[in-house]
Amino acid sequence: MAASMMKMVLSFAAAFGLALMGGGPAMAGPPRPSDPVGIDVSWPQCGKTLPTGLAFAIVGVNNGLANTTNPCFQEQLSWAESTVSQQQLTTQPRVALYVNTANPGLAGSWWPTSNEYMGTTVTSSYGKCEGKNDAACAYVYGYAKAYDDATLRGVDRPEDYFWWLDVETGNSWQSDTTANRADLEGMTAYFESINAGVGIYSTGSQWSKIAGTVPSTSNLAGLPSWLAGARTLNGAKSNCSLAGLTPGSKVAVTQYVSSGLDYNYACK
Repeated sequence: MAASMMKMVLSFAAAFGLALMGGGPAMAGPPRPSDPVGIDVSWPQCGKTLPTGLAFAIVGVNNGLANTTNPCFQEQLSWAESTVSQQQLTTQPRVALYVNTANPGLAGSWWPTSNEYMGTTVTSSYGKCEGKNDAACAYVYGYAKAYDDATLRGVDRPEDYFWWLDVETGNSWQSDTTANRADLEGMTAYFESINAGVGIYSTGSQWSKIAGTVPSTSNLAGLPSWLAGARTLNGAKSNCSLAGLTPGSKVAVTQYVSSGLDYNYACK
């Protein structure tokens, strides 16, 4: 799922962002009708003809960065709502959304200087944000980006969607994994405040580098995992048996690449 750097390279197979898996993605051909699969799309697919007959779709709301809007979001969301099977064929929602994430710190175009954002006092266990490059302000930043995603990107009734957090090393992160984790906790807190479901998209290696060890007390613990990295449908099925990204997490979705598009398998 990813309109971030991984999204861009996954869509252009020659530079597959998960090169650690070795080489470019194998072209697995169109999904078999006996295997209901989904797809994720975002800005790299703007203007492209997309397949039909899918079991579910996940649409990116950003334009590759956490503070941007996918220029064809409305078009792609309409495509998903109209072409995805009206029947519930898998364990996944028919249409879900995903957002790019980042923790740019003071290098960002905007960074919070207090715990106030859009009339809300954002509270967390990290304390008071005073404009520093620390976990307290990173939490507020994450909360603010999630607020923007839900209210400024053209999403009607954001509480009705499941939101995936796209966590990849291609975006801007601090070396402080605690601050990065706080950022993602802030995003999760906002989405949960509107009663929306939340999950995490990444790979084990990228997640470990960005977020480090997640304590069981974190609101990230137990969130569903969406794992990237497979190059065939069979590989995606196999990845369902991998460990989730956080304590208590189960792998709910796995991604694979076919004919230059990102397909997804819903784990049982």
